[in-house]
Amino acid sequence: MIEVKGLTYAYTEKDVAVTDVSFDVKDHEWLSIIGHNGSGKSTIAKLLVGLLAPTSGTISYDGVVLNENTVNDLRKRIGIVFQNPDNQFVGYNVKYDIAFGLENHMVPRDEMLKLIDEYTKKVDMNEYLEREPQTLSGGQKQRVAIAGILALNCDIIILDESTSMLDPQGTEEIINIIEELHNKYNKTIITITHDLNLASKSDHIIVMRQGKQILSGTPNEVFERRDILLSSNLDMPFGLRAAFLAKEDDIISKNKELIDTLWEYHLKK
Repeated sequence: MIEVKGLTYAYTEKDVAVTDVSFDVKDHEWLSIIGHNGSGKSTIAKLLVGLLAPTSGTISYDGVVLNENTVNDLRKRIGIVFQNPDNQFVGYNVKYDIAFGLENHMVPRDEMLKLIDEYTKKVDMNEYLEREPQTLSGGQKQRVAIAGILALNCDIIILDESTSMLDPQGTEEIINIIEELHNKYNKTIITITHDLNLASKSDHIIVMRQGKQILSGTPNEVFERRDILLSSNLDMPFGLRAAFLAKEDDIISKNKELIDTLWEYHLKK
């Protein structure tokens, strides 16, 4: 379990990015942290992997507090995919890029090649091993980054705005992979996003605004608070928006079959 208590981070005395945020993430749970630009959600992602140290508060993994003495060991359990995967590539081709992380963990060469083959197949990138990263599409780059994390056997995966730079097809591909990681491989997932369609598929949602946690609950509980979402500049998915507008209409709301169909449409998207 991940336990975050009283988390605060200030870049400067006047620039406080996160203020007194607390939440838990259970093993194999999918948490989405949502908010508009400047809400503090990406700062939380960096704090969770130890790229930043809290100004105050604690982050614990199974009772072990993340600090300068434990960060290297805990990072072996945590993988992060950033918004722009180009910032993560270090290899001249896909195979070497994935191998780089394994080399740092001193994985023997024979085992390394097996892992690269296994996990590039899982994300459908096995045919691109000799390709240079810059020749790949945005979705393919995200797939490579995810394969590298899986090869390292990370049981916690953080995806920071991993679909924000993708076209609709690339977004759908990555959402499908995230769902598979969660449902099939039992990974603990934390998605940092402003995409409510992606967030709707998670187990739990936290809404951030101006560095503060303003709402927390299941997707259904959070989406019932349209006032808070709209005031936070978060656009609701089309299917969900249609379902809520239908429920608010005096005539349409009496058509239970239509309401149920709209809600099922939303859940499938």
